[in-house]
Amino acid sequence: MMRGPSTWAVAVRKPDGEIAQVHQPIASPMARHAIWRLPVIRGVVALGESLTIGFRALAISANYAAQQEGEDGEGGEDVATELTRGQLFFAFAIAIGFAILLFKVSPALITDWIGINATWFVIVEGLIRVGIFVAYLTLISLFPDLKRVFQYHAAEHKAINAYEAGEELEPETVQRHSLIHPRCGTAFLLWVMVIAIFVFAFFGRPHWYWLIATRILLLPLIAGLAYELIRFAGKHQDNRALMTLLAPGLWLQRLTTRQPSLDQVEVSIRALKEVLALEGTHDPNERKVEVMA
Repeated sequence: MMRGPSTWAVAVRKPDGEIAQVHQPIASPMARHAIWRLPVIRGVVALGESLTIGFRALAISANYAAQQEGEDGEGGEDVATELTRGQLFFAFAIAIGFAILLFKVSPALITDWIGINATWFVIVEGLIRVGIFVAYLTLISLFPDLKRVFQYHAAEHKAINAYEAGEELEPETVQRHSLIHPRCGTAFLLWVMVIAIFVFAFFGRPHWYWLIATRILLLPLIAGLAYELIRFAGKHQDNRALMTLLAPGLWLQRLTTRQPSLDQVEVSIRALKEVLALEGTHDPNERKVEVMA
């Protein structure tokens, strides 16, 4: 799945071997009002849009995968490609609730239960949070069913890297490029956790109810700051000092990427080409197409 400034597209390998494509416009509030394009605020908006598009892309992929072998699915007319508003809300609630509980509230309560003093509280909490995150990624990476997900994740990165390098978008050429990309969501999540240490430092060690409240209410601010960092890094990949600073986030992508096959790379290329065609550019120096990973 690929996203451009004004549209997104998903490509899916159907059971019969054909590649199906679905694309949708992005009705972003950032295009309508300047306030939503302000630094940090735009990060919160972009995160919400990314989650919405991600859930819709998963629904499209799942629906095509459910087609019977040999079924005529040309054009995708018989495939439901959209989630209802209620389904989206439910998916959001489950995903966000789980993430906040596991990666925000639990580390804070564990650190409070241990009895760490105010001076070291946010540092120990941050280390516990990162530890839980790495352990979670390591655990899910062991599931065989997720191997294909991580392969397609890497295929997205390879296609974007080839495009931004000005290379020809052919499977053999794209396959030679790196699995890693600085705008990856894995790196974004790690930097959310690192930046949280500095933001929470202003609050010390409050009572447990304020502890939970600050970890939830300050999440949009932290996510917005992390977005600006990742966005800046994506535009300055030739800066060695910056890439060294961001190296832990890049290393972490090794847990969420696997070497894809040429067939999988072909699917990622198809989605990227669809977005490029809809955006009206094939020049990487004009309008960047962001990977959704």
